[in-house]
Amino acid sequence: MSDQKSAKAMGPTGNLQMKVVKGDFGYVLEDVPHLCDYLSDLPTYPNPLQFNPAYSVVKQYFVNVDDTVAQKIVVHTDSPRGTHFRRAGPRQKVYFDSDEVHACIVTCGGLCPGLNTVIREIVCGLNHMYGVNKVLGIDGGYKGFYARNTIDLTPKVVNDIHKRGGTILGTSRGGHDTSKIVDSIQDRGINQVYIIGGDGTQKGAAVIYEEIRRRGLKVSVAGIPKTIDNDIPVIDRSFGFDTAVEEAQRAINAAHVEAESIENGIGVVKLMGRYSGFIAMYATLASRDVDCCLIPESPFYLEGRGGLFEYVEKRLKENGHMVIVIAEGAGQDLLSESLQSMNQQDASGNKLLKDVGLWISQRIKNHFGRQQKISINLKYIDPTYMIRAIPSNAADNVYCTLLAQSAVHGAMAGYTGFICGPVNGRHSYIPFNHITEKQNKVVITDRMWARLLSSTNQPSFLNPKDVIEVQEGEEPPTQLLEGENCKDSKFATKDIPSMT
Repeated sequence: MSDQKSAKAMGPTGNLQMKVVKGDFGYVLEDVPHLCDYLSDLPTYPNPLQFNPAYSVVKQYFVNVDDTVAQKIVVHTDSPRGTHFRRAGPRQKVYFDSDEVHACIVTCGGLCPGLNTVIREIVCGLNHMYGVNKVLGIDGGYKGFYARNTIDLTPKVVNDIHKRGGTILGTSRGGHDTSKIVDSIQDRGINQVYIIGGDGTQKGAAVIYEEIRRRGLKVSVAGIPKTIDNDIPVIDRSFGFDTAVEEAQRAINAAHVEAESIENGIGVVKLMGRYSGFIAMYATLASRDVDCCLIPESPFYLEGRGGLFEYVEKRLKENGHMVIVIAEGAGQDLLSESLQSMNQQDASGNKLLKDVGLWISQRIKNHFGRQQKISINLKYIDPTYMIRAIPSNAADNVYCTLLAQSAVHGAMAGYTGFICGPVNGRHSYIPFNHITEKQNKVVITDRMWARLLSSTNQPSFLNPKDVIEVQEGEEPPTQLLEGENCKDSKFATKDIPSMT
């Protein structure tokens, strides 16, 4: 990589946001910050893993310094090599002596299956792999840095927590006071900060990193991205998503049983998905009992030809029952038209959504009640908080372990200001700005949504104007490269590769 050129990109505030390394044939490495970027003459230490019995059978202990992971793996013969991220994993040299490490872990935002598993594996990874004994748990989210007590975390304390839902550290929204948080980090002598949360939390983590850098502190800040909605870009998927899709099957199965057991039965299930409909889409594809799936990315309408009511009537005449799955963020524009818009926000800045499940259930009842053609029996199921409060399943437990260990390896190697996650199946270190700039959304012009429409046999509910808007928002290459990453179009995102 000696012939490569390094450049620095500045963020809108003037703070250092990105390290960009360019190479031959269009190769671009969007690198993550390192403590050496602003602290000189830092001592290094041999990685203790080379003496760890668990790694004695590993042919190659350490990740090569030049290993990077490509963001796009579907290319053409004349395609540039494109954007890459630094590969996650243990390095030959570490920048912290095990005895000097004083780490802390904080969980922020909503609950998600797998939080306790990530906490457990950070603690156990630090202890078992690097011999670190001082790990603090920050109680109650960001405000816990300056308003709550801390919890001493040891492998014994966290041994069984992965079997429980929620987070043993507690969580909260908001409460981010950068100066107070960094003051607390500095006063407590903390030098590794592990922050578990969604895009809002990681925005806060980026600000914390910038303030730590401004003060010239030897503190690594590592983010572990968390969102049950799977709306974080770049990475293949977020932890807890697999569990959520699996648990959603219970609600869909119950709705199907209720609908099938009575004449003209309709089961309506509301699932999570504030801005992204991945849970609803994948739960629908997995179930095969769903007749209609409604998500935020795909507009729909109720009345008239080709509308939802017409489709419901058609399915009831054909099958005698139907199941509708709707994401919580779907149809909010229709609700705003019929209900007074409040435009309220929670402490994280998320818009408070109206209950689209109750609303659409009532609208369906009212429509068929007025028509008096078909007497329907509708059952509404909302499993939202049941889904997010359960422990993670086996697949997510394995995934959480890899995320936690990747974060630990990165922090010990001196990297900071990064989140970790799989990119095309390979765990990578990704700069904060990549996670906070955009959201991952379902592309309704992609093949995955087409597969769902084929499975449910539902109409797209797009009127000609919507179709033109979607087509104009898409660039030609996305028709060739399935799973393109997020773009500025409101319909743009990537498909989710399999993690098997």
